[in-house]
Amino acid sequence: MHRKGKSNYYLDIAQAVAQRGTCLRRNFGAIIVNHDEIISTGYTGSPRGRKNCNDLGVCLREKMGIPRGERYELCRSVHAEANCIISASRREMLGGTLYLVGVDVQTKELVAEANSCSMCKRMIINAGVEKVVIRRTPTEYEIINVRDWIYNDDTVLNSLGY
Repeated sequence: MHRKGKSNYYLDIAQAVAQRGTCLRRNFGAIIVNHDEIISTGYTGSPRGRKNCNDLGVCLREKMGIPRGERYELCRSVHAEANCIISASRREMLGGTLYLVGVDVQTKELVAEANSCSMCKRMIINAGVEKVVIRRTPTEYEIINVRDWIYNDDTVLNSLGY
């Protein structure tokens, strides 16, 4: 009997969480695990009480032709990582691992080169999460040490041309 490894087990759960997403472009699912216990889950969706893009039948960013990774302030959704962090206490997240999976709504394929946006990276850092594991293929994943985001912070400098 072949037993699935824990990282892919947790990534499968994050992928199932992504199915609750309401984005018309890409849905992400995230879970935070600490000491082998799922602390919280989150998926891409509008703030509570607001209409989702799938309810409205339109994605403003898609309609405007905005490329992936740009102009998130025009998006109705709260990112999966943010929703996951909102649902947990910092004490529970300290030293934990966030598992992240993105799925393209049209093709149903995994999002190539998925990563947390700069705002989510800052929230993950402040939450005290230690590692982020991102699914690349159904069986392969990348492990990111959050400390690398702290010590190699070039997001602001890059946007200014430095």
